[in-house]
Amino acid sequence: MGLRINETVPNFTAMTDQGEISFHDWIGDSYAILFSHPKDYTPVCTTEFGAVAQLADEWAKRGTKVIGLSVDGVEDHKGWKSDIENVAGTTAGFPIIADEGLEVSKAFDMLPADAYLPDGRTPADSATVRSVFIIGPDKKLRLSMTYPMSVGRNFAEVLRALDAVMKTDSAPIATPANWTPGDDVIVALSVSDDDAKAKYGEVDFKLPYLRTIKDPA
Repeated sequence: MGLRINETVPNFTAMTDQGEISFHDWIGDSYAILFSHPKDYTPVCTTEFGAVAQLADEWAKRGTKVIGLSVDGVEDHKGWKSDIENVAGTTAGFPIIADEGLEVSKAFDMLPADAYLPDGRTPADSATVRSVFIIGPDKKLRLSMTYPMSVGRNFAEVLRALDAVMKTDSAPIATPANWTPGDDVIVALSVSDDDAKAKYGEVDFKLPYLRTIKDPA
């Protein structure tokens, strides 16, 4: 069975290009994003790591830690980072987990339990290691998304999703389709009409079950 939303994510100890980490300890009291890749020195993944590096200030504003994962070793990660930084035009300051034994990929249900890496492997052998996980300070999974190898991830959307997760973690609200920070939000069904008015003031009753309010930022 796969990892479900609001389940505690697996804890693990692993080597990264910045040294050994214990995952839950590394998260600490922060939100965290784990994004995984099937192999170093691949074109799409290089652009994605670069996009994450370019958003360093945005992750920091939100008190969010980011960490990559690839199924190659530490020395490959260190060499690959030079390419990433050349493409991105900035420093890639986040760590990259070396998941050569596939332990983390399997623990997060990105690969079947019997998966292995054959000699002369290609990225296709670990193609499903193309996921993003947003994790709360309580170490519970808030959101996950998985992409095929041919489709580069939109990290502006990951950032938007992180904003929505953080927004809805802090109050009994939800975000509508295509929401961006500052847009109206939805009052949760667990809140009565009277309580919504008392708490938020003006409430727009679009439907009896669809009530919106100004972003309570």
